Amino acid sequence: MAYCRKCGALIDDYAAVCPKCGTPQNGGPNNPPPAADNGGFLWGLLGCCIPIAGLILFLVWKDTKPRTAKAAGIGALVCVIAYVLMYVAAAALGISAAVHAY
Repeated sequence: MAYCRKCGALIDDYAAVCPKCGTPQNGGPNNPPPAADNGGFLWGLLGCCIPIAGLILFLVWKDTKPRTAKAAGIGALVCVIAYVLMYVAAAALGISAAVHAY
């Protein structure tokens, strides 16, 4: 048995079209099932904890697993924004404390 190239339904090895969605099947037998792309909180968390890993995963998966790539990329982006805001706040508080000290 093979899998439909579009919807992933189980079809006959030599079916010309998918009986479920009607997509033409040009491949021979042994069509692999489509890769699971569920996004995922854990990939976003990894991207947030290790932003460079999130960026690399985003670049690697952006074409093959767009939802998972988006989760990793958003995690990395959130972390970078949080770091920038933290440094800006620390600098503002540091400057404010120095001005009021005199």
